[in-house]
Amino acid sequence: MADPTGFLTTPRQTAARRPVEVRITDWREAYVAMRRGDSERQAGRCMDCGIPFCHNGCPLGNLIPEWNDLVWRQRWQEAAARLHATNNFPEFTGLLCPAPCESACVLSINADPVTIKQVEIDIIDRAWSQGWVTSQPPAAAARAAGQRVAVIGSGPAGLAAAQQLTRAGHSVTVYERDDQPGGLLRYGIPEFKMEKWRLDRRLAQLREEGTVFECSVDAGADISAATLRSEYQAIVLAGGARVPRGLPVPGAGLPGIHQAMEYLPPANRAVAAARASGGQVAESPITARGRHVVIIGGGDTGADCLGTAHRQGAASVTQLEIMPRPPERRPAGQPWPTYPMTFRVSTAHEEGGERVYAVSTQEFIADEAGRVRALRLADVDLAGGRFTVRDGTERELACDLVLLAMGFSGAEQGGLLAGLGISLNERGNVPRDDGYATGVPGIFAAGDMGRGQSLIVWAIAEGRSAAAAADRYLSGVTTLPVAIPATAAPLRLGR
Repeated sequence: MADPTGFLTTPRQTAARRPVEVRITDWREAYVAMRRGDSERQAGRCMDCGIPFCHNGCPLGNLIPEWNDLVWRQRWQEAAARLHATNNFPEFTGLLCPAPCESACVLSINADPVTIKQVEIDIIDRAWSQGWVTSQPPAAAARAAGQRVAVIGSGPAGLAAAQQLTRAGHSVTVYERDDQPGGLLRYGIPEFKMEKWRLDRRLAQLREEGTVFECSVDAGADISAATLRSEYQAIVLAGGARVPRGLPVPGAGLPGIHQAMEYLPPANRAVAAARASGGQVAESPITARGRHVVIIGGGDTGADCLGTAHRQGAASVTQLEIMPRPPERRPAGQPWPTYPMTFRVSTAHEEGGERVYAVSTQEFIADEAGRVRALRLADVDLAGGRFTVRDGTERELACDLVLLAMGFSGAEQGGLLAGLGISLNERGNVPRDDGYATGVPGIFAAGDMGRGQSLIVWAIAEGRSAAAAADRYLSGVTTLPVAIPATAAPLRLGR
């Protein structure tokens, strides 16, 4: 155990956020690094529970009490080793994961939970700064016994699978349709949530270990499914769930209405170009500057659009959510240790904009030039799992840029999957068994492509687990760890 009385004497402390008026003028990360002593005291709040429910909240099975104890004892290098034992990319989860482990912390039953993700990011930042993170290329014997594996997609699931398989001795090539690796980590997540030097640093590590990246290659088109099957002994599908949900109402096709993933990638590219050149961030092809923006969808992607619109100079931003406003505290129907749906204020929400709950868009309205000028919305009531429009509540909301951030419905059908002989299931996902194997021998599916839209921590866990399955298929046995079976699910009431 860390500090025996820490959970009683030390209040919860999280990293400070840079002032709003400063951070909306740049694209830097919103949080300020914590002082080392503060991190150690926060780690000391961990009670080293006999049954650490934080393990159950985290699909990676992160050894949270162990590295909390090591940090409190100032044994940071050992803490970094324990952190990497279950997580290839703790800086990604430390910045981007909503921390279901903290909801499952025993302290959260009647107090503030341990700042698990804050300690996590502090460990890995210190590990990089001290040179403790090094490449781990496989031994010559393992490399000689390895086989050729293709990983399709370079998001967190694909990167985790590639690194695990490379370290096991296989020759791994990652195919990515974008011009650079990273998937949504690069072009979906804005810089103010995670600066891309963190991603590039990990990609350099993968390359040093022997992973090969082939970018601007659309698997199934630029390289056929037949070629992949003939040149590689195993394939890991990690292409994500990239089909966005639409809004089938009148006027949905008007100019000025865009999916979030049409809006965020060019904005991120503009920031990346400015970083590379040292110049100013150029205007994105789809910009919020001077516009009245409406974001439909209240989740993380909507918040990413919100923060981006602030930095582009939007005249106003309104975020619409069909669900009722969540409660401030854990609702009775979502008891500990489940992850509760409570009212949260992200850095983007703190920066401005208005959130409107329990409303549904009925129609988009065009101006004389045929571009969107407003939408008609109405209040809705939720009963029995169905939404009904409340009479007399319809009204117009002016807008000249609408961003649809309502999530994703599944993987892309056709192309590669058709060539491999794989059909999507009724949920729009690649079907696989409990060991990540599809119905085609030697082909495995990991991350959102098989699970559906989920959290980054689940993607990394699935990538690691699918790598173990592929290694076992190729070698007969494996020493790679399995984080979760493919059928694992988040903690829920009644499970």
